[in-house]
Amino acid sequence: MLRSLWTSASGMIAQQTHLDVVTHNLANVNTQGYKKRRADFEDLMYQIYREPGAPIEPDSLVPNGVQVGLGTRVTSTPSFMVQGNFQITDGPLDWAIVDDNGFFQVNIGNGQIAYTRGGSWQIDDQGQIVNEDGYLLEPAITVPSDAQEIQLSPTGVVSVRISDETELQEIGQLELARFINPAGLRAVGDRLFLETPASGEPITGAPGEDGMPQVRQNVIEMSNVQVVEEMVEMIVAQRAYEANSKGIQTADDLLRIANGLKR
Repeated sequence: MLRSLWTSASGMIAQQTHLDVVTHNLANVNTQGYKKRRADFEDLMYQIYREPGAPIEPDSLVPNGVQVGLGTRVTSTPSFMVQGNFQITDGPLDWAIVDDNGFFQVNIGNGQIAYTRGGSWQIDDQGQIVNEDGYLLEPAITVPSDAQEIQLSPTGVVSVRISDETELQEIGQLELARFINPAGLRAVGDRLFLETPASGEPITGAPGEDGMPQVRQNVIEMSNVQVVEEMVEMIVAQRAYEANSKGIQTADDLLRIANGLKR
């Protein structure tokens, strides 16, 4: 059987995954805090028919050799933690992190902490600040029922104005997390990431301190997906898929010719 059949098949499978990644990016072009992904490829093993550098005469070596590759595969789909565009809002609980490497923390139950760039917060029936799926902001901050105004400072201090008082009352301190390798976080959906051995342990701290980014109120970070770039990637995936399918058709034609040989 011709190797080219399986080599081209591996290319088609890889380009299908490539297209899956691209369409996922496009589907989340309006998802707050979403980080685009990219499909990375690697070549597979090689069959060596003539070793590079093999001696052919006492003072002469093979310069290149003969090495035939066996296809490709997707090796990783890293996230690009580049900051998305900001959108100004009137929501006092719309918060944004003004740097690439930083995450809000949410408690998803059983003491497990997840990390997100989504900064659209709500207040539940207990007055606690939660995300749109009801997960508590970590560390927890409770807004008094008689609060008339909520303010967030660039350094993460959350304050409220009670009734007709003129002075703001501090009710909590926002804490962010950052990672040595944020691309190593595990995406679990709902704009949430989990710590992994590849990401390293979270480094936590107040915004604006010890290398932590600052935060802004009345701002939402949108997706960092660029539609034009993804459309180009879609065309590249389509043409590469088509070219690999032509390889299979050509290999099939060669096999048909070989099978048709007769005396």
